[in-house]
Formats: sequence, structure tokens, C-alpha cells
Amino acid sequence: MNEPPTVLAGTLVGGSDHDEPHGWIELRDDRIAAVGAGVPAASPLDLGDAVLVPGFVDLQVNGVADRDFATSDVAAWVDALRVLARAGTTACLPTLVSAPLDDYDAMLDVAREARAQAASDRDTPVAQVLGVHLEGPFLGGAPGAHVREHVRPIDLGWLEQLLDHHGDIVRMVTLAPEADPGHEAIRLLSSRGIVVALGHSTATYDDAVAAASAGARVVTHAFNGMAPLHHRAPGLVGAALTVRDLTPTVIADLVHIHPAVVDLVIRARPDAVLVSDAVAVGAGSVGPVDVRAAGNVARLADGTLAGSTITLADAVRNVVAIGTPVATAVGMAGAHPAVVLGDAERGRLAPGARADVVALSADRLDVVSTWIGGRRVAPA
Repeated sequence: MNEPPTVLAGTLVGGSDHDEPHGWIELRDDRIAAVGAGVPAASPLDLGDAVLVPGFVDLQVNGVADRDFATSDVAAWVDALRVLARAGTTACLPTLVSAPLDDYDAMLDVAREARAQAASDRDTPVAQVLGVHLEGPFLGGAPGAHVREHVRPIDLGWLEQLLDHHGDIVRMVTLAPEADPGHEAIRLLSSRGIVVALGHSTATYDDAVAAASAGARVVTHAFNGMAPLHHRAPGLVGAALTVRDLTPTVIADLVHIHPAVVDLVIRARPDAVLVSDAVAVGAGSVGPVDVRAAGNVARLADGTLAGSTITLADAVRNVVAIGTPVATAVGMAGAHPAVVLGDAERGRLAPGARADVVALSADRLDVVSTWIGGRRVAPA
């Protein structure tokens, strides 16, 4: 027997034709059944003057608090996904940094089991695992915080074997064009439906364009882990800003890149995607890398940036604070990452979309409540 629908009323900001200064959303089972303007016929859940937006989708999150996805067991994964849900992230790609090749099977087995648990628990909904983002180990001349001994050129045989066993859980791979000069890995991954991102690279602009022609579709955390933009050598940054087949992601903690540069990316690429690149500073590591908290970021002992400590909700607030319209910021955290993944069910407040909704306070854009698959997430 179906449960009665939940009706939410507030200001609708979904980055779609259904944006309304005053409107309502009907959630029925795990879908949005209807969206309308004005006052709904049914009594809505009283959320005051809340702003209702699509659930946030994080394409790059390494861990939360003291739960590092690379080293945690299934129970700790689910705990981390619960924390993310309370912070407005309704779906994500848990991210694994460069590691020894022999370590990936075990990490991906844990990921698969955690994804199944996250999808099956209707009573206590958590952020859904849309797959895993492998950031490395096939990186190039700008490894950043990645352990250099684990960074290597493409091993196509190993990659084919990995995909044969784990192709159902790997959703995105960040690699460097110089680690895959023949684009064999890009073509292989693309043929398997896996999103290829370019990052941690000193590739030239022409290299990046060629990689995009081979099937690459994303630039991982633009400006970070790549050569700086130069007016005669635009490099990977220049490609991120100008090549329409490449969508840039941005770490908007306002430390990884200056607020003016965040604004530049948004102006140049209205389709840019916000990522948290959050790491489990409470665990003291991200995969094999030792990190420490330093404000909104994590750093290595030598001061190298090693990720952030923000959520996507924090990133949305940050870009709004520098002058970005709320609808644009919300789209960068929901609609745009869904487009990158080819996921038409998420990132929209529209009939038929998944009932993943976040209520934000009107004044500060703080997360008031989250619904995942039509189920309200337990408050923190």
C-alpha cells in the first residue's frame, strides 16, 4: 500500500522552468509527483520561508570527519553517507586517491557493498552512492598531494581487468593526458560509459583538446593540480575555460582558488560544477596520505593543499557570498553534476524526477532538512 504523499511549500529554486517565488512540491514514493505555484490544495509540511532546491550531487568527496572512504569498512562508509545526507548531499561519487594497484580490488568491493546498503535502507536514508571516482593513479606532472610513488603511466591491461571486475561501481576516472599519450585509456573508459576527467596534469592546451576529442569530458578541480594559465600557453586551465566538451569542477572553499577566480570560472563556464573535495581530517589521512586540518582545508605537513573540509552546501553559500545568483549556485551543485553523469533523474524539481530535495534557510542558506527518495533524513 502506497504511503500518502508529502507536500512541501516554499520558494522553489531548481534551475528549471519550475522556479517559483512561492510554490509547492508533492513527493510520492521516491518521485516528485507534481510541482506548482501558489498555495497547494493539500496541507503542506510547514517549512516557514525555506528555499527548496534539488538535492546536491558531489562528484568528488574523499571522506567526512574521521571516515576516509579509502580506508573505511562498510559501516563507516554508511556513517559518512549519513553525515553527507544531513548536510544536503543526496548523492555522491566517493573518491579514492592514487594507491598501489593491488589495493583497488578491496576498496572497490567495500564500495559496492556500501552502495547496496545505502540504496536498500528506506527507514534511515543516506546519501546514495552513484559510483566511485578514481582520482589516479594515472596522473602526470602535477600530482599535488598524491603519493608520487603511486602515480604512474597507464597500465591498460590492469585497467581492463579492473573494469571487468568493477566496471559496475567505477563511474568517473581522473587521469592526466601525459599518462595516456595514445588516449587508449580514455577511449576504453568512455566505451564503458565511465566519465573521464583530466587532472593533476601539466598537459598543454592542444593535449587537452586531443583528450577531449578522444572522449574526456571533465577537468578535475580547475586551477588546482595543473599548470597555471598563461596568455601564450593556456594549458589545461585554458581548456577548462574554453573547450565546451570539457566541464570544469571547482573547489569553492575560497582557499583552493581565490574568490575572483571562482567568479571568473562561473562567468566563463556557466555549466561549471561545484565539488567539495572533502577529506576525513579526523582520520588524519586520505588514503595513504597523511593530512591535517587547517581552517577550511587539509594540508600535508609541508603545507601542500590536500583537499577541503567543506560540504557542497558550504560551497553553495560561498559562491552566493561572492555575488553568484542562488539559482546558479544551486545548479552548480545539483543540475550540472547530474548532467555530467548523464543522470536525468537528479538535479531537477520537476514531475518524474527523484524526490531528492533540500530545504535551505532563506537568510543564510543553511540546510534545514533533506529528503532522499521521498524520505526525510533524520536531523543531526
